[in-house]
Amino acid sequence: MQRCSLGPGTRVVEVGPGTGQATGRLLALGAKVTAVELDERLAERLLSKHDRARLSVAVSSFEDADLPAASFDLVAAATSFHWVDPGVGLVRAADLLAPGGWLALWWNVFGDKSRPDPFGEALLPFIEACPDLAGDPSGAGAIPSGSHPYSLDVEARIAEIDATGRFGPVHHEMIRWTGRHTPAQLRALFASYSPWLALPDAVRIEMLATVESLARDTFAGRVERPYVTPIYLAGRR
Repeated sequence: MQRCSLGPGTRVVEVGPGTGQATGRLLALGAKVTAVELDERLAERLLSKHDRARLSVAVSSFEDADLPAASFDLVAAATSFHWVDPGVGLVRAADLLAPGGWLALWWNVFGDKSRPDPFGEALLPFIEACPDLAGDPSGAGAIPSGSHPYSLDVEARIAEIDATGRFGPVHHEMIRWTGRHTPAQLRALFASYSPWLALPDAVRIEMLATVESLARDTFAGRVERPYVTPIYLAGRR
């Protein structure tokens, strides 16, 4: 926030805001936000949830959004930029930024293989027994040994930004934190994961019930999980 000079009056393009969790924080800090959201239903939800005086929503992909060049102080993407073609999206971000503007990309990764994760280990056998999830390690909401999610591939993410020639040095940081959940909260979190949303209805209901009962019965209704947020910041040249 301090490095990017985020505060009252900052002109922000937010890429893929989804349900608007980051949007709310940006607005609370005084920013004027233009959210680019591909899903029309989510766009409507954003507008109904937040103050329209400082929020506008463009229903479009980021690559095709009709936005004025060199008119923004910050291009931000919270757990969304992996849906954007980096060869196009990063150049587009640079085009939208005014001199002195910043690019800020971050992801919340629901797992951290550098720390113990008892709940992830207890859930993994159920994941492996589910044919629709077994082939996707991220379906467990954990980081199994050997996997390397997109956002954690630091060298590749920095190389993509550097390759544009449009940004200065990339500042990277890993913020490690602990999520604390009730069984109902954990069920709602897993229900938001893309691999779980893609499950057949009956399978998804059964698996979500497993998550909730495991948290309630084996973990006494309180689950702590290790999470990590990788952040990439770069100033426009």
